Amino acid sequence: MHTHASRLSVSFGGPRHLSRRLALVSLIGFAVLATAPQAQAHGTQAGDLLLDHAYGVPSVPGETHGKAYFRGIKNAGAQADRLVSASTPIAAAVELQSLKKHGNGLHEEAVTAIELPPKATTLLRHTGDYQLLLRNLKQPLKDGDRFDLTLNFARAGTQTVKVWVQTPRDAHADHKEH
Repeated sequence: MHTHASRLSVSFGGPRHLSRRLALVSLIGFAVLATAPQAQAHGTQAGDLLLDHAYGVPSVPGETHGKAYFRGIKNAGAQADRLVSASTPIAAAVELQSLKKHGNGLHEEAVTAIELPPKATTLLRHTGDYQLLLRNLKQPLKDGDRFDLTLNFARAGTQTVKVWVQTPRDAHADHKEH
């Protein structure tokens, strides 16, 4: 009479074969994960655009707006594109803004579109260039929150991304002044 354990070792060809098969299965699993599109982890593809690492920052207490950013939007295509608008269910409106250094901080200015030149990466970071201002938040943004943000591009169409709220590693006092 065979016990359950002996049937397992026989069906897998014994302990030595079992460890080889487990190693092979692990190697195949690692290869699948390593070759999976990076868009799943920190970015999303929209046509020729790679929307890299969408993030928001915690709201300043007492303020009714929030901010969303991307590490960058890379246009791998041969033609320019433009981010023309954005929306999110957590705010009444999303305003596209340019950021310019001004004294010790940054000056915000509303823009009608964010240009995305071909073969270039446009920065939408908390440290400069551009940002998305979330007007009239329905609730404050806190570390660890997640929300959807829909982006509308002139050429690449519409793409919804998941934004994670986090305190940036290189945040400093200047960020709170703009």
